[in-house]
Amino acid sequence: MEVQSFWTNLPESPEEVLRLYQEHGTSEQFHSELKTDMHVERLPSGKFAVNAMLFQLALLAYNTLRFLGQRAVEVEELLPYKTGSLRKRVRKVIDDLVRITVKVVRHAKRIYLKLGQKNPWAPCFQHLYGVCARL
Repeated sequence: MEVQSFWTNLPESPEEVLRLYQEHGTSEQFHSELKTDMHVERLPSGKFAVNAMLFQLALLAYNTLRFLGQRAVEVEELLPYKTGSLRKRVRKVIDDLVRITVKVVRHAKRIYLKLGQKNPWAPCFQHLYGVCARL
């Protein structure tokens, strides 16, 4: 016979507490991804204020990359490969969408990004660029 007993002072119902605990693993995944993919395992300075600023910048970059990853997964027809995943890791977003090859073109006092048409990520990149430009 196996008995599991849990004690909590949370005001939520037992079912809600169990649901929150089950999502704890997802929270751990995001925390691990932030540390490893954004390279903030060890903050560089001995000054707390400097490390706090660097961590805030890493969080801003991380949230931006997560936003791009979620929007990319939502337009599955534009992805160069099919996946059943509900999210993209930040490292994959950096590899697939941030490190995309473009050419900066200056013409008629305007600056353009010219994508190679053979790049498999070009349609997804163009869609995400349009989504972000509307925000």
